[in-house]
Amino acid sequence: MNYYDTIAESYNELHGEEQLKKLKIISKYIDPKPKEKLLDVGCGTGLCSHWNCKCIGIDPSIGLLKQGRGNFIQADAENLPFKDNTFDYVISMTAIHLFQDLEKGLNEIKRVGKERFILSVLKKSERHDEIEKKIRSLFNVKEVIDEERDSIYII
Repeated sequence: MNYYDTIAESYNELHGEEQLKKLKIISKYIDPKPKEKLLDVGCGTGLCSHWNCKCIGIDPSIGLLKQGRGNFIQADAENLPFKDNTFDYVISMTAIHLFQDLEKGLNEIKRVGKERFILSVLKKSERHDEIEKKIRSLFNVKEVIDEERDSIYII
């Protein structure tokens, strides 16, 4: 059992307000249409379910997935169970610092997405600079939003 499985029942109480704040920010940059597909990598309890589109969330924590409502799959970012170029949008909010294999996870995100990505990185993560460098080397970053707790990369 991982940390997120142990806090799953109280996750929304602990992090819900913070996640909604990020949702409000990123909603200024993406507006998926009902027929478009969005993947939320490290979805937790289901941030992506707020959009009216074909949304799929993946997370390794079955406990978190049980707390959400939506189309969720238990999976790791490093092994996304989707074909190349499946998703119109791929988001990953405050999860990348938890990837076991950073490069493989980011390459998987890039592989399954078409061209629109939003990735956020926890500022206080020891891996922040390493992650930022890897994001910039793999993606064409258009803008970086300096949010209170995260750096949000608009790609």
